[in-house]
Amino acid sequence: QVQLVESGGGLVQPGGSLRLSCTIPVRIFSSYTVGWYRQAPGNNREWVADITTGRTTTYADSVKGRFTVSRDNAKSTVYLQMNSLKPEDTGVYYCKSLIYWGQGTQVTVSS
Repeated sequence: QVQLVESGGGLVQPGGSLRLSCTIPVRIFSSYTVGWYRQAPGNNREWVADITTGRTTTYADSVKGRFTVSRDNAKSTVYLQMNSLKPEDTGVYYCKSLIYWGQGTQVTVSS
């Protein structure tokens, strides 16, 4: 069974930062794009950002300039650095590669 393991969520004040991690089995990590998604209460899951195996990144307009996605090949891990966080960034964040999803990690932005 393929497992994507996320970590790094938590409670942060508006304007603060968090870094999420997603560790992926090597055979998946080395071959496929990894995406980050989020789901706020009562909303549909939405795409946040992607990074390809060649390190090409794309972002949703709502996070562009504030979030950065990166990958560490040695650790088979993808990161989502989130800066200048806003209350509307609150939700459960998921990583996805191919058809596999992580378990999700809660991010709460509140004063």
